[in-house]
Amino acid sequence: MNHNVLQIPGFSFASCAAGIRKAGKLDLALIYSATPAVCAGVFTTNKVVAAPLVVSRPRIAGGRCQAILINSGNANACTGEQGVTDARRCGALTAAALGIDEELVAVSSTGVIGVPLPIQCFEQKIPQLPEMLSADGAQQAAEAIMTTDSFAKTAIRHGQIGTHPYRLVALAKGAGMIHPDMATMLGFVMTDIAIEATTLQYLLRAAVDRTFNCISVDGDTSTNDMVIALANGQAGNEIFTLDTPAAQQFGELLEDLLLELAKMIVRDGEGATKLVRINVTGAASAADARLVAKSVATSSLVKTAFFGQDANWGRIIAAAGYSGAQLDPDQITIFFNAVPVVRHGISTGPELEAEATAVLQTAEFDVNIELSLGAGQAVYYTSDLTFDYVKINADYRT
Repeated sequence: MNHNVLQIPGFSFASCAAGIRKAGKLDLALIYSATPAVCAGVFTTNKVVAAPLVVSRPRIAGGRCQAILINSGNANACTGEQGVTDARRCGALTAAALGIDEELVAVSSTGVIGVPLPIQCFEQKIPQLPEMLSADGAQQAAEAIMTTDSFAKTAIRHGQIGTHPYRLVALAKGAGMIHPDMATMLGFVMTDIAIEATTLQYLLRAAVDRTFNCISVDGDTSTNDMVIALANGQAGNEIFTLDTPAAQQFGELLEDLLLELAKMIVRDGEGATKLVRINVTGAASAADARLVAKSVATSSLVKTAFFGQDANWGRIIAAAGYSGAQLDPDQITIFFNAVPVVRHGISTGPELEAEATAVLQTAEFDVNIELSLGAGQAVYYTSDLTFDYVKINADYRT
């Protein structure tokens, strides 16, 4: 199997235009494992939880899954008991079409909140999906789960345990309503490694915390967030425990895979023109570093300054100041890439600020914040906030 091909042993994919979104747009996808797979999941922290999560979360917690049905165009959120009934109906239709246990099917939705699911679209199209399954259908599946995304998000990684090579293939969607805990998105990871469910759950949670939980586009967390990982064991390796080199290697590959997708999501932030990495060092603790990074990454004033290519470090130091972290303003140093604009809380002058402005004119750059209080550090990724973000979201339902 070609290393660059978006395929993975034992998994197949299908997608179609079911009429849930605009006519002719791919909007329904199926991920299928030829055998029941070990599974793990991370879900939204929003207290308003969409119907697909009500159905899927306990099934994923059971540790086995064989199929995931995903639709775009309708979130099936805030749709009452009928929404849960419809989500279960979609799962039942999928199970019947594939000839598998209904408890092995997870369902996922993304799109407009508060609109009943057009169940007739699913009743018509789900029975047709099994005959569309293809080992090379992952790219189309990634397109089918998009909403305001401008491009499909996929990634591949390769590893080896002893004599057993294995792969990871992932699909994700997300461009708006992106915020930590958990970043608003859908993500699906498929691997042929053999792993037990509790180890996969631990490694997935850890990877999500350092990737999807470290990005922000607009400060909104959705009702439908989920990341699900499936491992079908076809690589043939011996199952390993958490405290082994194999687990460490797999965890690092998984985190690297999710980080690539996370950065794609920020880069594709609705209307975004910039990808910005916020690096905080020298905090009194790792928790404090995360507070500062999150505060700066989610500040609307900071993000609009990025869009305006304005090296307005005052907004950054202010966002750090209200973050809740321990700070000494006389010790803070701020760089745009390698250009210092603040040393020990004082401006470095107009010439260096002009150099920093040139940095902000690039598509990707770093903001480095040194607090000089300890060894705590954190990284967040964010985008700028643009006119187009307002236009896209003002017209979202039309």
